[in-house]
Amino acid sequence: MEALRQDDPRRIGPYAVLARCRETASAVQYLAHDTAADRAVMVTAARPELAALPAFRRRFQAEARTADRLAGGWVQPQLDTPADDTDDDLPWTAGPYVPAMTLSEAIDVMGPLPERAVRILGAGIAETLSRVHATGAVLQGLAPGTVLLAEDGPRLTAFGPLGAAAAAEARPGGQLSVRLGYLTPEQVAGEEPGPASDLFVLGLLLAYAATGTTPLADGPAAEGAERIARTDPELDAVPEMLRDLIARCLAKDPADRPSAGTVAAELALEGAAGLAKGDWLPEQLAAAVTEQGVRVQELVSAGHPVDVPVDGPADEPVDATPPGAPDAPGSELAPAGDTSTTQLGNIGRQVPRTDRPTTQLSVPRELTAPPAAPAAGLPAVLPPVAALPPRPLPVPAAPAPSPAAPSSPDVGRRSLFIGLAAGAAGLVIGGGGGLALGSGDGGTTDDPKPAPSRSGPTVAGLPPQPRWVYTHPATEPPPLTAALWNDRLLVLTSESGAAGIDLRTGRRVWENKDAAKGRAALPAGEDLCFVAGPSEFLWLSPKDGKVAHRAGYADGFTGAPNLAVSGVVGSFGPVVWFTGSNKVTVKAPAPKKGKKRGKDTQVVKSYLFAYDVMQRKELWRTPVPTGRGPAAPVYRLVAVGQDDFVVRQSTGTLTPGDVKAAKGKAVFRGFDQKAGKLLWSRSFGTIAPDGAAMGDDRGLLYAAVGDDLQAFEIPAGKPKWTLNGTTGTPYGSPVATGTLLHTTNRNQEVGAVERETGRLRWRRSTEAAPGTAAPAVTLSTTGRTLLAADGAQVTAFAAEDGRRLWKFQDIGSQDPKGPTVTAPYRVLAAGKTAVVQRDRIFYAFPVA
Repeated sequence: MEALRQDDPRRIGPYAVLARCRETASAVQYLAHDTAADRAVMVTAARPELAALPAFRRRFQAEARTADRLAGGWVQPQLDTPADDTDDDLPWTAGPYVPAMTLSEAIDVMGPLPERAVRILGAGIAETLSRVHATGAVLQGLAPGTVLLAEDGPRLTAFGPLGAAAAAEARPGGQLSVRLGYLTPEQVAGEEPGPASDLFVLGLLLAYAATGTTPLADGPAAEGAERIARTDPELDAVPEMLRDLIARCLAKDPADRPSAGTVAAELALEGAAGLAKGDWLPEQLAAAVTEQGVRVQELVSAGHPVDVPVDGPADEPVDATPPGAPDAPGSELAPAGDTSTTQLGNIGRQVPRTDRPTTQLSVPRELTAPPAAPAAGLPAVLPPVAALPPRPLPVPAAPAPSPAAPSSPDVGRRSLFIGLAAGAAGLVIGGGGGLALGSGDGGTTDDPKPAPSRSGPTVAGLPPQPRWVYTHPATEPPPLTAALWNDRLLVLTSESGAAGIDLRTGRRVWENKDAAKGRAALPAGEDLCFVAGPSEFLWLSPKDGKVAHRAGYADGFTGAPNLAVSGVVGSFGPVVWFTGSNKVTVKAPAPKKGKKRGKDTQVVKSYLFAYDVMQRKELWRTPVPTGRGPAAPVYRLVAVGQDDFVVRQSTGTLTPGDVKAAKGKAVFRGFDQKAGKLLWSRSFGTIAPDGAAMGDDRGLLYAAVGDDLQAFEIPAGKPKWTLNGTTGTPYGSPVATGTLLHTTNRNQEVGAVERETGRLRWRRSTEAAPGTAAPAVTLSTTGRTLLAADGAQVTAFAAEDGRRLWKFQDIGSQDPKGPTVTAPYRVLAAGKTAVVQRDRIFYAFPVA
């Protein structure tokens, strides 16, 4: 980090620029002060000489959108970006400042990293790559300078070839020439890069982190492409426990490389975040990162750009070459040392430069003249870049928008080549790839809408091709509920009505406005669909959605006029349980002689109802205490036994008296199924009022207790077994099937334990970053596939042994400029189909 130069901006957007941090081939990173929030931010501003190119601006903005949609986990969220159509200012992005060092800076400071740090670094990168590859996209953004080492784990900072470019310059005719830092064997052979290409580069980075040198980079640079294509990597210096995995990543044949999910699991089965708990950085690096954070805070507190050094002026730039020493390979790519500004000690190291151990895989400084003729046997221009076709569910998790997009028919606009330059020592072959992006439209944009692919998955871990994709119209309110009817219809309800989607084709077959604000859709035999609306029960025809029967709450229940239904508790077979309340006038007692009669009062009476949706009649009702409001309490079904069922009241409807009486514990109630009689009411252990809990038909209740999962006997409450968890990562609601109980926790892990003993069968990470909630787990109808859904992805596992089958993500909008969607994923299972919902979009995947 260094002081600002004369031509550096003092303000970018709403941020006051304080210091210059790092330079890349396409942008400059600045430390800035967000005065509104009084915090440090990192602003990445495009280089002025490139920003004038329309192709550059489109690419820069496309990669910014990719980063924004992939925020979370090991990708920093963005705070702000200027409007896409702003032409007067430099393109820029801003994100929270996190004290960190690049991988290349860390190697310069202390040399190779310990094996544990390499595992966490690689697992974090692989987890993000797995998100990228889930739809066939390719990252092409990995380099020692694009990976940050922060106190709590790694961060990815490049989301396409522009961010990871080793060199970039404007070419005549408005073209943008971008040189990539690495080649893979398939690229040398003239083939298209795919997800496996990212794994090859990851192998290089892991070897570099473990040894301080990069395989295939040693020796004359002119032989770099030849070594990548044909020479086996030298991995003797790699720790033995990592050697086999890195060797598989560096396999010449892409088909022989492991998937990103496999790499993540082999490096850190519990996930990078779980392994990184505690101090994962070596002491020397941790101290440097901490010191960087302290100094940055001092700059932010000062509130003005740096004019003098923090530690006094440096005698010379840290990156300076000693007098008389030969030029380091690739040094011509590093920005020239700035002798007119003062350096800021060692905060975040010096101005970025090409990583010396890997520089022989980088392209030397581009000549302004056309490239020289190619060397014999090596192509000068490879075929156009065309990554695996994006699937109809586009995901960038750090993917490169360029390779993820279909290739342009115009080779001149987007082509990958091996750079050649005539140097003083003769012809030098740089091992990097490049992109040439033109300024004309040519019928192709740099960030096209993803096109559906009709092919099946071609890379391990990819989800199967969806049978159909349904998008709820933007002209209608988003769905409130989604339910499957008899494995034939997907029934959606919204503020404006209900709609039926054919589960075989994904086509909308009917809609009904009478069912607006419906909160449930259940089978009522083979001929009707039951919907609980805000004021009445409805029975709809599954063929055309027309109302066949109605039962209003206000006048449909004898002895309960003006009934207000609070919500459906749950269902079992044709029986639906729900709670409701009505106001009853209580007459004042007869006055004593000579006294005036008092006023009548109104009280709220609440009930739990059982209703048969087939016979369309009330089975029973039982009085229950009124909840907060006053209104009927909202119950949630926890378990259904042979003769009873168990409910728990939602915390939002508990009265202050209920909360006080519970003493911080959840209270469960058991009711008789036939008569509705309250059988018992009690707490189980120390289950919290909002702790995850689920019971089964065998008389067991499984619940999160602190960080553990416990099983209790119903209704006695006697603990049966305890499964210990990880501190700070409580369990979510489990799902039982056969002899197994499938578990989930906030550390984004799912597993299987024996229902009777609690013995762990298996546990796997979804590889998503830890969040505020555990994934929701759903079993396929056959019980063979377990699907875990959270706010980031859906991960499919084999229920029996926990094998990872595939992952799925979308970006919520097919339009690159569409809104960012933050809605969590939801899964519904029917037959051999799993319907995945995210906001307005539904995907039907085949499952076992």
